[in-house]
Formats: sequence, structure tokens, C-alpha cells
Amino acid sequence: MIGKLFVRLGAGLLLGSVLGVLAVAYSVWKVARETDDQPADVIIVLGAAQYNGEPSAVFQWRLQHALDLWRDGYADTIVTVGGNRAGDQFTEASAGKKWLVEQGDVPESAVLAVESGSNTLTSAEALGPVFADRGWNDALVVTDPPHILRAKTMIADQGIVVYGSPPRAGPAVQTRRTQLEYIVRETGALLYYGVLGDSGESGMSIS
Repeated sequence: MIGKLFVRLGAGLLLGSVLGVLAVAYSVWKVARETDDQPADVIIVLGAAQYNGEPSAVFQWRLQHALDLWRDGYADTIVTVGGNRAGDQFTEASAGKKWLVEQGDVPESAVLAVESGSNTLTSAEALGPVFADRGWNDALVVTDPPHILRAKTMIADQGIVVYGSPPRAGPAVQTRRTQLEYIVRETGALLYYGVLGDSGESGMSIS
């Protein structure tokens, strides 16, 4: 009798865990398909890999989307965020600013590089004091579609009102397989953050 009770209890816990994971995965997928573009104090571009000051293909797609939003008047300022690996001359943030100024003709005064953060969480945490110091309240966040829910969650936890605007083209959404792998990764990272309050990422942003 007791043995059957434990089996049923174990089966119930397992089923609940599976349903919980599927619910998070569905949320990642659903939010990835949404866009809530609206005017904000700033546009935030989350960093990705850079090579000697040149943004990777993934990063360039994010920057181009942020540039389009800036040109459309959604915000007067673009904030690039992201640190660097040991030995790098440029940070992700400085490489992003360089691209926006040189390739996008954005005035230097309209781009703020927050040169800190080795993953999504530490980048989000670096933004909190900047917003507090400058009196900013809300932001339109640009990152890849499957990443948008976790990015919005972590940035919102810094007291920032967040809207999401993922680019709809580029390497991160190139194939169904790429999107599926990204959703699986983001589901795990979001669960890790929800349970342990940590990033679940081991290194710098994706390429």
C-alpha cells in the first residue's frame, strides 16, 4: 500500500516537472514570436561575440535592428552592453558602439557603451545603476528571438520596464534546427535562473 503511494507520488512529481519544463519552453517560443515595439527612454542592444572590434554576424543583425528602431524614432539613445574576454582589446559594448557610429552614422553622443557583463545576467546587472544614475525608466531591448524572454526577465529584475524587439532575420533564426536548439538552451537557462537566481551561462555571449 505504502509502496504504491510512493510510486504514485513519484509519478505525479515527474509529470509535474515535465509539464513545468514544457510550460517554460512554450513561453520562450511564444515570446520569441512577439514584438512590443514602443517608444522608450533607450534602446538596449545585448552584446554578442566581437573580433578585434568587429561585431560577429549575430551581433551585427542585432545592431542593425537597433539602428532601424533608432532611425524610426523609438528612442534618442542606444545602449550597447557587454564586456570582453581576457586579452581582447575591445569589449562587446565598445565594438557595438563603433559599428553604430561608423556604419550607421549614429552620433557618438547618442550611443552609450556599458562595457561590463560576461553573460545575460551580469549585463543586466550592469544596466541597473546606469538607469538609476540617468533617471531612465524603460527600454526597448534588442536580442535574438528565443533569448528575448530571459533577457526581459533579467533586465526587469533590475527595476527597468522592458519591451522586447527581436530581429526577425539573421543566423540565430536561420534554420528550424537552430531555433529549436536555441529554445532548448533558453528553457534550461531560464529554469536555472528561476531556481538558483544565476545565469546558467559559462562564458561570453554567443557568436
